[in-house]
Amino acid sequence: MTDLSMTSAKSNSQIGKIALRWLLYITLVLFALFYLMPLFVMVTTSLKSLEEIRTGDLIALPREVTFDAWRTAWSGACTGIQCEGVRPYFWNSVLIAIPAVAISTLLGAMNGYVVAQWRFRGANILFSLMLFGCFIPFQVVLLPMARVLGIMGIAGTIPGLIFVHVIYGLGFTTLFFRNYYVSIPAELTKAAKVDGAGFFRIFWSIFLPLSLPIIVVAVIWQFTQIWNDFLFGVSFSEAGTQPVTVALNNIVNSTTGVKEYNVDMAAAIIAALPTLLVYVVAGKYFIRGLTAGSVKG
Repeated sequence: MTDLSMTSAKSNSQIGKIALRWLLYITLVLFALFYLMPLFVMVTTSLKSLEEIRTGDLIALPREVTFDAWRTAWSGACTGIQCEGVRPYFWNSVLIAIPAVAISTLLGAMNGYVVAQWRFRGANILFSLMLFGCFIPFQVVLLPMARVLGIMGIAGTIPGLIFVHVIYGLGFTTLFFRNYYVSIPAELTKAAKVDGAGFFRIFWSIFLPLSLPIIVVAVIWQFTQIWNDFLFGVSFSEAGTQPVTVALNNIVNSTTGVKEYNVDMAAAIIAALPTLLVYVVAGKYFIRGLTAGSVKG
């Protein structure tokens, strides 16, 4: 009887665990469907004609798939008085994001290397001030940054926007790399110094090759922030240098007769595709890099 009781208890316990697991899976699937519903509506709407949008159901699949809205969004939608689509602005965002990400990541790596491994008087104060800069709202720096860009002669230009994003992202990249580098033993730096290696030789030959996980974190973070930025883009750009987010806003708010919801949805998806692809390709490395840099510091 005792053995039967124990067997029955184990069986009930296993059934309970399986039921809880399935309940968890079902809950996660429901949350995922709820989260993905707006994206589903955007994609299906972009593939419908205006007539089908007016007469059909919002969440219904398109009766006839058409990519006319995508072609219009890319090269024909009006962003005001010009009807060039998002194409020129998309490439503006590429020209802004790639250099800004590369420069801010490299400078952040060097800053983190200095603060974590080359201790000097005032290093902690300097690092604290850079952290403080991370929490300053964008709106606070608009006027001072506009003044600086005017003095430098790069206001309203793509180099000006690159400069803005590098400066504003430097605090975050420094934080990432500093927290990662403090987990590397200081004896490694001391041994390299004994062997005659200097500041840059140690950085390029030892620390940078060990930094791939946190480099991925910094690149994904910076690329997402820069690509999705609207405030800096609309404040520090002019006609011909505006990023894709500004163009998307202009398309949505520009009406020439009939409101083309399919074009708006297609333009929004085009604007979001780069960040979506970055997360799909490198998302797991982002989590690994964050956990790798959270052991110490």
